Amino acid sequence: MKSQRIERILDEPAPPLFPPGDDAGSHRAEVVSYSDDRRTRGMRALAEITGDAGVAVIDGLRGIVPDFADWIVDFSYGDVMARPGLDLRSRQLATVAALTALGNAQPQLRVHVAGALKVGCRPQEIIEVILQMAVFAGFPAAINALTVARDVIEGRGAG
Repeated sequence: MKSQRIERILDEPAPPLFPPGDDAGSHRAEVVSYSDDRRTRGMRALAEITGDAGVAVIDGLRGIVPDFADWIVDFSYGDVMARPGLDLRSRQLATVAALTALGNAQPQLRVHVAGALKVGCRPQEIIEVILQMAVFAGFPAAINALTVARDVIEGRGAG
């Protein structure tokens, strides 16, 4: 138990076996590189995906609740968004879908629609993902998301 606690503190847990139960260890799960720390990976991923807008959000949070800003950078971007299992385009389309489905995250959706464009998603792909969310999250959520997407896309000169 004590060694597990130390691994978590050092942020260097052994990668899990994949598929689960593979005792031979011949298949390893894809994990982020442990050559740099979570904060470094997180800030690099945040800048690559969201650019100045995401960094500004983190900087604004640091002024009021520094730990929360660090949690976002370390976990969301350093541990999850930096994983090699999906390309950044796929991650951003999934993020746009999730934020659309929430229906109450327009400021975050604005940052991630811009991020999706930044990592190479086409405007039509973003719109299609939002339209699909109308089936699962409802028309009001999709309408709100389409309004955000239109503003971001038109504001960037993409069309």
